[in-house]
Amino acid sequence: MRNSIFLQLEFLLLVAFSVVVPAGIFWIMLAQRAISRTAVLWLGLVLIAVAGVDVALLRLLATRAASTGALPGDNVFASEVSLGLYLLPALFAGIGINLVSHVLIHHLVSAERRFDQNQAQR
Repeated sequence: MRNSIFLQLEFLLLVAFSVVVPAGIFWIMLAQRAISRTAVLWLGLVLIAVAGVDVALLRLLATRAASTGALPGDNVFASEVSLGLYLLPALFAGIGINLVSHVLIHHLVSAERRFDQNQAQR
């Protein structure tokens, strides 16, 4: 049991980056009555970074589970089932990209509106 993947620091980091950090980000976004575009942009970028960290940790755990005498529960990281674990980071990256694109589109619409107003004044 001492060599179990579930007792390593990387697994605890995976849980933190897969559950705790995204839950905190979603709570911040939902609890605020008003939120700035800059905050939305940063929260989206953090979600994308969290997805990257999750994928890196999943790959590290899969490598360790395959190279060590893995216990039966550790095979989750070294088998085809591990593909399902990559869905959560994909979801976070998708939401993060959506938030970033929302901010960029809103900015571009505002910039186009200002450009049109400047052209009309000339």
